[in-house]
Parts: sequence; C-alpha cells; structure tokens
Amino acid sequence: MTHKLFIVEDEPDLRDTLKYNFENEGFKVKAFSNGESFLDVLQKNKPNLVILDLMLPGVSGLDVCRELRSNDNYTGIGVVMLTAKSEEVDRIVGFELGADDYVTKPFSVRELILRVKVLLKKRTDNSANEQILKYGPISMNLEAHDVSVYEQSIILTALEFKLLKHLLKRKGRVQTRDQLLGDVWGYSSEVTTRTVDTHIKRLREKLGKPGELIQTIRGVGYRFNN
Repeated sequence: MTHKLFIVEDEPDLRDTLKYNFENEGFKVKAFSNGESFLDVLQKNKPNLVILDLMLPGVSGLDVCRELRSNDNYTGIGVVMLTAKSEEVDRIVGFELGADDYVTKPFSVRELILRVKVLLKKRTDNSANEQILKYGPISMNLEAHDVSVYEQSIILTALEFKLLKHLLKRKGRVQTRDQLLGDVWGYSSEVTTRTVDTHIKRLREKLGKPGELIQTIRGVGYRFNN
C-alpha cells in the first residue's frame, strides 16, 4: 500500500529535503509552503498523514491541526508536528489539539521517517476496530452501513445513519442544532432546525427503548447519554 503524505513547511530547503527522502521511501508526497494552500487542497485530496510545521506564515500549524481534529472528514489523518521551539508548553498544546507526534528541529530525517512509519502502522491496525461503534445494545458497522439493536438489524436512511454515528462518536457531549446542521446536513439552505428535531424523533422511534439514550437538552440541542 502506498501511503499519501502531505508536508506543510515554510522553509524551502527543509521542505524539499523531506519531500525527496519520503518519496525515496515509496511515499506519494505533496508539499505546501503555508496552511492556506494545504487546507484548500485538503477538501478534495486527503493524505494518510501530514507533517505540519508549527510556525507557519498566516494560518499557524496549531490552527491547521485544530481544523483537522474538529472536522469529522479528517479524523483519519495522522499529524506529526514540527517546530524549532522546544518548550514543553508547545508540545502540550500540540498534543491537546490532537497531534499524534511532535518533533523538534533540528532532527534526524531517518528518525522522522521511522516515526512516521510506526505511526501509520499503528493507525492502520486501529482502523479495523474503528469500523464498529458499540454502545449498550446498539451496534453500528460503519463499513457495511449496518445498524443493529439487541442484535436485530434495523433500517436507517443515510441521514439517520450519519446522525446516529455523529451522536455516538460524541457520547456525553451536547450537540447544538446548529452543529448538527453543519456536520450532518452541511447547512443546506433547505434545512431548518425543525428538520433536525424531526429526524431525531424518527431515529428514536427506530431504535426503540435505547432511543431514550438520545436526550433533549431544552433550548440547546441533543446529547447521547453515557
């Protein structure tokens, strides 16, 4: 399997060196000098992993990492942060935002390649487990697009499936109606908050008794209870 790697680094020499070495290791590489161009391409072309410089001009590496980890479409992308800073606070912020690894300049390119390979293997090994979401009697097979309750399959529409997946992945966290509109419907001009309520009602009915786990937070939105 050929892994796709994106490099976001504003130092031309380092960017070219990393691109050359990773291509020699069999990676398919795209390189970017700033966060804006990376995010533009990301909408249509997603990598397996991104090597991301912290101190970028314009949109910072932390802002890019925050965008990657706040968008469900990008959750499968690994992130390795690069920076000239060595202070502990920078590492902590990077990890809190969801970076998988953190490398301080100057560094060994061979070591970076090894760490990237180890990280990709770990994420590949975990991906099979991530295809199944389970909570109580509810089980979702994301790959087969199948949902069962008490081991009995139920039929959901594509939107109901996406809505249930969104809530299950955020168990215990309140999701506002606006968040659901943006993440599940994509803010279609034809969609209103009333549509969210209608779909939640139908989803509860199809889930039966476990549907009561979807709690209404009055005036705010919904939460899948832990």
